[in-house]
Amino acid sequence: MKHRIDTYFQALVENGGSDLHLSEGQPPKIRVHGDITAIEDGILTHEDMVELMEPICPPKLWKIFEEGGDADFAYEMDAQSRFRCNYMKQQRGYCCVFRLIPTKILTMEQLNVPEQIKRFGEMRSGLVLVTGPTGSGKSTTLAALIDYINTNFSRHIITVEEPIEFVHPSKKSIITQREVPENCPTFADGLRASLREDSDIVLVGEMRDLETISLALTAAETGLLVFGTLHTNNARKTIDRIIDVFPAEQQAQARTMLAGSLRGVVAQLLMKRCDKPGRVAVNEILFATPAVASIIREGATQKLADVIVGGKALGMQFMDDAIWQKLQQGLVSPQEAYMKAIDKARFKNFLPPEDANLANAGGA
Repeated sequence: MKHRIDTYFQALVENGGSDLHLSEGQPPKIRVHGDITAIEDGILTHEDMVELMEPICPPKLWKIFEEGGDADFAYEMDAQSRFRCNYMKQQRGYCCVFRLIPTKILTMEQLNVPEQIKRFGEMRSGLVLVTGPTGSGKSTTLAALIDYINTNFSRHIITVEEPIEFVHPSKKSIITQREVPENCPTFADGLRASLREDSDIVLVGEMRDLETISLALTAAETGLLVFGTLHTNNARKTIDRIIDVFPAEQQAQARTMLAGSLRGVVAQLLMKRCDKPGRVAVNEILFATPAVASIIREGATQKLADVIVGGKALGMQFMDDAIWQKLQQGLVSPQEAYMKAIDKARFKNFLPPEDANLANAGGA
């Protein structure tokens, strides 16, 4: 059955966009290569929004949205087009954002992510964190990693997501995908249940509360390989965020648990290309070593940058080095490199004179 909103979804797909934004009092807009532009001039009224939003939303979730002001679900327009949908109420009325989810899961090679990330898929236990801001492609990278395991190893993989994004057919592995709140009430409930479901690997869509993080650490300690995602930009911030979730009196114990169970961190950012339209991923990669475990136990995460820079031979990669590489290859502009870098002083001299204000505003 065709819905009115499908016209906007088709425009998104045809323009190579990633997100569709519909908001009461605004024209429809799409994000293409990081930039948001209107796709028609007309302003969306409240009646328009209801007509666009309600038909594709499960009735139960529409009720939740109308009463609580938020709802998340997935919608499939056709075999090639699937969307992650977020409904919200805002100052001017109804609003919704749709992220296009590729139905074809790209391989690690097609994504051009560092080869050493595959090593996380070959591990048998522990915690692996894939991090980055919203829209940085971490779900896509994680889907490629799960597909690599699915293709090459016989495992039982359980995913707990809100909503299910990439749909994985079982290949060499068995894949069980559970959606919050349709198939289990919360991430923590799904994770807790996975301990009794003969799983080898559990993917937790979002580790955002104490209970989920605590359960993930316990599951990793008991022999599961746990993949989790966080909205942090680099390895140091990721470890700090995990520990900071715990009450002060539990943080020493949390550091000990994390030091023992962490296998690595993959942080990802997307940068605007300057050689052609599109974006390119850059990654920071941390592999757990005795030095990393010691740093976590001590709470001295400021030392992690030196460990990552010094761990190149082990496959580690520092975010600023990854950005530097893309700049040297002519894939990103000095301005983009400067804005995304941690140590801005390293990139400041590459800025053209007219961008001195950018450097002064950003600080070095």
